[in-house]
Formats: sequence, structure tokens, C-alpha cells
Amino acid sequence: MDNIYLFMLIAITVLAVADIVVGVSNDAINFLNSAIGSKAISLRTIMIVASLGIFIGAVFSSGMMEVARKGIFVPAQFEFGEIMLIFMAVMITDILLLDFFNTLGLPTSTTVSIVFNLLGAAVVMALIKISANDAQTFADLGTYINKEKAITIISGIVLSVFIAFSVGALVQWVSRLIFTFNYKKKIKNFGMLFGGIALTAITYFIFLKGLKGTPYYEEMKSVVEGNEIFIILGSFVFWTLFSYIFEKVTKKTVLLVVIAVGTFGLALAFSGNDLVNFIGVPMAAYHSYEAWIAGGMDTTMSMAVLDKKVPAEPLLLFIAGSIMVLTLWFSKKAKTVAETELSLSRQGDTHEKFQPNTLSRAVVKGSSALSSLFGVIVPSSVQEKIGKSFEKPDAPMLTKDQSIDAPAFDMIRASINLMVAGVLIAIATSMKLPLSTTYVTFMVAMGTSLADRAWGRESAVYRVAGVLNVIGGWFGTALGAFIAAGTVVFFINWNPRVMTPILLLTTAYLLYRNYKSHKNKSTKIADEDSLTEAGSSSVQGIIHESASNISNVVKRGNKIYSNAVKGLAKQDLSLLKKNKKQIAKLSDEVDSLRDNIFYFIKNLDETSVRASSFYINILGYLQDMTQSLEYISKVSHKHVNNNHQKLKFNQIKELKEVDNSIEELFNDTNATFKSGTFEEIGNILNRKRDILNLLTEKIQKQVERTRTEESSPKNTTLYFGVLLETKDLLTATMNLLEEYHNAHDASVEPATITTTKEE
Repeated sequence: MDNIYLFMLIAITVLAVADIVVGVSNDAINFLNSAIGSKAISLRTIMIVASLGIFIGAVFSSGMMEVARKGIFVPAQFEFGEIMLIFMAVMITDILLLDFFNTLGLPTSTTVSIVFNLLGAAVVMALIKISANDAQTFADLGTYINKEKAITIISGIVLSVFIAFSVGALVQWVSRLIFTFNYKKKIKNFGMLFGGIALTAITYFIFLKGLKGTPYYEEMKSVVEGNEIFIILGSFVFWTLFSYIFEKVTKKTVLLVVIAVGTFGLALAFSGNDLVNFIGVPMAAYHSYEAWIAGGMDTTMSMAVLDKKVPAEPLLLFIAGSIMVLTLWFSKKAKTVAETELSLSRQGDTHEKFQPNTLSRAVVKGSSALSSLFGVIVPSSVQEKIGKSFEKPDAPMLTKDQSIDAPAFDMIRASINLMVAGVLIAIATSMKLPLSTTYVTFMVAMGTSLADRAWGRESAVYRVAGVLNVIGGWFGTALGAFIAAGTVVFFINWNPRVMTPILLLTTAYLLYRNYKSHKNKSTKIADEDSLTEAGSSSVQGIIHESASNISNVVKRGNKIYSNAVKGLAKQDLSLLKKNKKQIAKLSDEVDSLRDNIFYFIKNLDETSVRASSFYINILGYLQDMTQSLEYISKVSHKHVNNNHQKLKFNQIKELKEVDNSIEELFNDTNATFKSGTFEEIGNILNRKRDILNLLTEKIQKQVERTRTEESSPKNTTLYFGVLLETKDLLTATMNLLEEYHNAHDASVEPATITTTKEE
């Protein structure tokens, strides 16, 4: 390792490849989500169109590379050795930060990540230089940092969040007002006009404005500049005629073309804007190394050479574009990130990924108050007219599971998402402002969702919480990148030859661990004991469909109860902690079934009212069972975790007796429901009195012990709590069995009578 800087350059190059992979995994879904969410085009077609956009955008992206060289810090103030340490720290922290967000499935900004990584590393390196120079103070930090450019970049990124949300909401609201949700009829009359406007906007801003950031613009400059208005009008006429011909010939809506071209354009804009985030630093490191070699390998030489404009490296851009395309096709983490945005923008109800918080509730309440104020100011006739445009067409009621396979939104919203996001990104690219494509596409999607009234009273508090969590993660990205890059450059500067290999090995290990963790989650087969929603509309059908759920609840509940007793007996905190997670998971699944009752009843036939009553009762008893198990698990864990006195031998022995009785009851119940031989339910019900007597006996013994020998109030409280909750568990189980027993007898009785008559 004689030439540590050559080693660093090689390492930075390798890290650049990995950075492209993790970066595209997070960002690529931004331009795919609109097309995927609308399900207007096949996934294969979407991927091919996006791949072309990415590749072409990568080749045209060299104009943005100056940001990494001189956009954040003043290169002339740093020596070659210091610059290489900065670039090394930036690449290590950038790849780890992006991979962390990918593993969580949260969209973040590769632009914000690279900008704040550069800023953090440069600031710490500048402070190290200042501390070693008696002639300088902290006030001299500004001479090392490109304050004006950094502030412009950061403010542009922050401002883009509000602009994207506002513009997306406004354009979507106007579009919905015109086309309504029953857009298919109106699109036949106005489709060519909409197509002409949308495709003209995409063409002009993506292909012409976007070219200003590339070296190829000089060849077109004389043709483009001064003729913008004619290009716009010509494009509008061409695309309007194209839209008319397309609809007449294919008998399909031109929105398909808008979505395809919009996906291509957004992919092009993404690649042109964001490639600097992945290879800008490696290219700057390569140019620095070249200058160092040419300058006689003087480590203390100034890096003022980075201030000069550097020609493009077509081969590197070609290779980078190819890697981005391959990542787009093969990355599994991109799908995880996609679920977040789609769930927050979905028009119908779905499984919400985020839980409400105080801030989200306050935002929703505030918005409701503003809406009420709007209702007072605006005449009711105007409100009614606007409301008709937002009335959704009648459609079959979908469950939350079914909604996942249905389109998240219609083609109007998909077109607006792509058009607005593409235009905003292209404008920033032409101005050489590295705004965040993630922020823009995400906030446009959120703005259009709000305008489309996708955030209704049932889902608003969850969706707003999700948006706030994602935005909070963005601020976390900035702060984390700044601190992490500064810390890493400090350690590398301490001893580059020792710390660089250590940090690289640590990076490789963390990447591998995250990869294995995500792979295990994504390939995990659904638990065979998981609960499933009922789909039948008859009592007999519900009886047989619910049997599997009851069998699984009893089987899992049996294990949870036994582990609680075992954990108390052995003071096994890890077992009790695991038990709490298991009952929480089971309780969530039962709650999910109860959440589906609305859709279940809506889809029932008018003759199947008795089936709904039976199903509701069954779910109620299942919830009672899980609540009892949850209480037992919670108090058992709390007792051991607080290091309270261990249960006495007699108490543990008695709990084991109760556990054996419950286990035998649950095993027989599980076998009955698993086999579908419901005739055995009567025999199981007959054992209720024996177990209740056993519990009463144990409670009475503890009362006697408390009066004579018990000295621990905590033990007494725990023991009574477990026994009393076990009685509730037994009662809920027996009520469920009785409900099943009665419903099964009633459902088979007519069939028996009919058979008898025929005989």
C-alpha cells in the first residue's frame, strides 16, 4: 500500500458502482410509481421505456458534475491529500446511508445525501486545518466552504418540496374539475387537447430545457434560443394531431401515450439530474489524481485545478448508465421503497403502513377547520358543482387486500404526476440546480393525492402521518449525512493507512448484513398459521372458512400461554419478550379481520344476514381471547423485567397444572377445527366446568396463602391476574365453541330433514 491514494481511487471507484446500485434502488421507483400505480401499461413495457430514459439521460448528464467538484467547498483551499480523504469519507457514508433507507423501505434523497456528505466532510476537514493553523480561527471557516452555492442548493432543495406539492395539487385539482372521475367520456372529446398540452410540456421541458445541462446543447443553441415560442406551438400542433390520430386508429385513450412518454421523460430527467450523486465524486477524485500525478505527486499541492471546467467522460457516463439500467431491472429493494409511496397515494382504502401521531392529528383537525371555513365563504351552489366533479363512479367494494392488486389511482392522476414532476426536475436541471428528484416526485404525488381527495376522513390521519414520517426521514438524511461524513473523515485523517481499510471492511460487512436481512424479509413465505379473511356469503361457508382461523388462533394461543408460564417459572426474560411480540402479531391479525367486516357485509347477498351475525360474533370471541393472552404476556414480562421476586414453588406448580388443562383443551379444539369434525365440540364444552373449578380452587389457595404466609404484594397481584385472565380466556373460548356448535347444528339440520324425507 505504498501509494495510498491509488488505493483510495480504486476503492472510490468500486464504491461508486455500489452507490449507483443503492441509489437507483431508492430513486428509480420515483419515475415508475405513476405508471405502476395506474396499471395502464404492462410492467415489462414500463421497464423498457424507463430503461431507455435512464440510459439517454446518463449520457447527457455531464453538465451537472461540477457540483461535486466545487459546488459545496472551495477546492483551492484544500490540498490533494485532504481532498482525497474528503471524497473517501463521502463515498463510504453515502452508500451506507442510502442502503439504510432502502432496507427500511423509505424514499430518501440521493441529492441531499451527497450534498450534506460533502458539506460535513469539508467542514470537518476545514476545522482540522484551522486548528493546526495559529493564524486562523473558526471565523475563517467561510473561506473553505462555497457558502453562496451551498445555500442556493440547499434552499432550492427545500423550496422544491413546497413548490412540487402545491403545483401538483393545483394542476390535479383543475384537471379533475374538468375531467371528473368519469373521465372516459370526456377524454374522448378533450383527450387530444389534453394529450397535446401534456406531451408538449414534456417534450419542451425534458428534451429542450434539459439539454441545456449537456455539452450537446452548443450544437443546437442557435436553433433553439429565440425560437422557443415557435417550438412550443409546433410541438402542440404536432402532439394534438398525434393524439387525435392515435385515438382514432387504436381506439384507445391518449393517456397511455402520456404515461409512457412521461415515464421516459421523468427517467431521463432523473438520470440527468442524479447521476452526479453517484459518480460526481469518483470523477472529481479521478481528475484530482490526474492533476496530482502531473504535478509531480506533491501531496500538498492545491486543488485549484478542480475550479476549471472538465470535459465529459463519455465512456464513464456510458458505463454508469448501463449499471443504472441493470439495477432498475434486478433490484428487489426498489419494490420495497415503492410500497410506501403507493400506499400513501392510493385512492381507496388499503393497509396503512404508518400509525397516527399527535402532529398528524393536529394537521388533519386544522385542515378540517379550514375546510369548514371554506364552506362558509364559498356559495353552496359552487360547492355542489365542484363536488360533482369529484364524485367517484359506482364500483364493487374492495377489501384492503383486494385493493393492493387494483390500480392505486386512475390515468388522469398518473399523467399529472409524470408531467408536473418531469417539468419541475427539467427546469432545475437546466439551471444546474441539483434538486431532489425524490422530493419532487414524492411531493407531487402527495399533492395530487390531496387534490383527488384520496385522503378521506377514514385515512387522512394515517396518510398525513406517513408523509410527515417520510419528510422527517429527509431531515434525518441531511443531519445524518453531515455528522457521519464529518466523523468518517476525522477518523481517516487520524491514520489513513490504517483507518481506510478498516472502514471499507466495515462498509462491506454492513452492506452484506442489510442485503441478507432484506432478502430474508422479501423471500419469507407467509406463515402457515396466519389468519385469512372470509369470502363466503353463507353460514355454512363461513363455518368452514373460519375453522382454519380458529384452529390457528387456538394453536398459537396455546403456545403463547405455555411460554408465559414457562417464562415465569424460569425467569426467562428473552422468552417473555419474544412472547409479547407473538401475541402482538396475533392481535394485529385479528384486528385486521375485524377491520374487514365492513367490506364483508357490503359484499353479502341480501339472504345472508345470518352469516354476517355469526361471523361478527366469532371475531368478537377471537378478539376476547387475544386480549386475555395479551394481558397475561404483558404482566408476565413486566414482572420479570422489573426483577420482582420469583413466584414460589407451589404457585409455579399450580400454574403448570392450569397450563396442562388449558393445553389439553386447546389441543383438542385445534384438532377438531383443523379436521372439520365439529361433532366433537359438544364433548369439549362439557369440560368447561372442570377447568373453571380448577381455576377457582387455585384462586382460593392463593387467598389462604396471602392471609397466612404470602409476603410479596407483587407476586400476589401477578398470580391473581394470570388466573383471573385465564378464566376470561376460557370463557371466551367456550363462548366461541358454543356459537360454532349452535350455528353448525342449525346449518346441517335442514339437510338432515331433507335426507330423511327422501328416504
